[in-house]
Amino acid sequence: MPLVAPPGPRERRLFAVGVVLLATLGLALYARYPTYPAYDSLTALSWGRDILDGRLPAFDAFRAPTQHPLLLALGVVLEPLGSVAARVWVVICVLSLVALVAAMYRLGRAAAGVLGGLAAAALIASRLNFALLTTLGFLDIPYCALAAWAAVLEVERPRRGGPVWVLLALAGLLRPEAWMLAGLYALWIGLPLGWPGRARAAAAAAVAPAIWAAIDLAVTGNPLFSLTYTDASAAELQRERPLLGLPWLMVRLLAEILKWPVLGAAVIGLALALLLRRSDLRVPAVLVPVTAATYLVIATGGLPTVYRYLLVAALGLAVFAAYALAGWTTLPVGHGWRRGWAAAAGVLVILGAFWTVTHTNPGKVTAELRERVAIREDLVALMELPGVVRARACGPVTVPTHKLVPELRFLLDAPEGDVRARSDPRVEPATGGVAVIIDRRYERRPALDVYEVPRDRELGVQDPPDGFELIGGNRHFAAYVRCA
Repeated sequence: MPLVAPPGPRERRLFAVGVVLLATLGLALYARYPTYPAYDSLTALSWGRDILDGRLPAFDAFRAPTQHPLLLALGVVLEPLGSVAARVWVVICVLSLVALVAAMYRLGRAAAGVLGGLAAAALIASRLNFALLTTLGFLDIPYCALAAWAAVLEVERPRRGGPVWVLLALAGLLRPEAWMLAGLYALWIGLPLGWPGRARAAAAAAVAPAIWAAIDLAVTGNPLFSLTYTDASAAELQRERPLLGLPWLMVRLLAEILKWPVLGAAVIGLALALLLRRSDLRVPAVLVPVTAATYLVIATGGLPTVYRYLLVAALGLAVFAAYALAGWTTLPVGHGWRRGWAAAAGVLVILGAFWTVTHTNPGKVTAELRERVAIREDLVALMELPGVVRARACGPVTVPTHKLVPELRFLLDAPEGDVRARSDPRVEPATGGVAVIIDRRYERRPALDVYEVPRDRELGVQDPPDGFELIGGNRHFAAYVRCA
């Protein structure tokens, strides 16, 4: 039985008020820094437009991201909103972050009472990586929120089934890593049942991968397209890592998410949970090795090794960090460990606060958000130049690499082929139209990085095509046009 009693009516009301206040704060911050979705999400929104226009989405387009069924469906649903759809998607991500923080409160509370809940929520709310991914509209935040709430429901009522299956299925339509969570959950609730019950659990676990494969089959004719295409794309982008270096890389990426003091506290909390035999903490504990295992599969398969693939493991570790800080409250008054644990937790908080103050630069984050807004505004202004508008009738809009393709496709409501990357070897050089050049001062920024793929440097993608003439520009971009 869990040591912490479930929340009562009064605490639930306070919890709801806190969620509303947090959502209001998040939306207010987004209103101040109205950023735009990143590459993957904008591509999905453009694919949604393609579907409603009667065209199949080009999953095999040049360096296109992997399709994600739930995000693809949202692209279809949001398409009638036009240019506002991109903003709405970021708002969904902001609300997803709020839902994630709320779920972390519930997980932390189950581990170490109200103080543990506040600690777990604060740890995730204060991780700038989560906030940055939210402002850029990455699907990882909604995915984490779905996975975290599935964990909450299982912690608070084990073997619940029903709503847990729904959340895991939705998560599995955003990231295939959730398939392993669903498979383990099927084993967990299916083993005590007879074979009919086990079959139902297996069928529930198979919903997300079946839908994913069906969409791949319908669009490309290959039900495994997403898995094989992403593998080939990662190889082209040269994102593989040596196998022997992956464990240490995984630790460094987890530290990048949580920061070293929190990661250290998580290790301490896990050790304490083992010593005190807190078997009721098995759900957050399972999140760590399962996510780590899927990360190793992804990495050894040649897929990108970035910290986003370890976010759910970080959530589990954050719960144990919260337990290290507040678990003393679950011990009986007079327990020999209680005072010493509380004192040690206070020292951890002080050390963590000192590390945060000396290693965090909020001004840098603010400047980054403002710069991203400025890039978007300059791109819009460039496309509105009269000469650019006229030249679009003479040929496609070309950009140095794949980075700006979904941005311009969505901005211009352009079909596949009307916006092209000059680094794409599959298309002939344009003889007319508009060529966008990125200012040399900004060509290595993450959102614009012209040389993310080393071989693109040798292609001269930042040089205006022959016969194109400069007609205007701004701080970030220049436009060259030609009408043959």
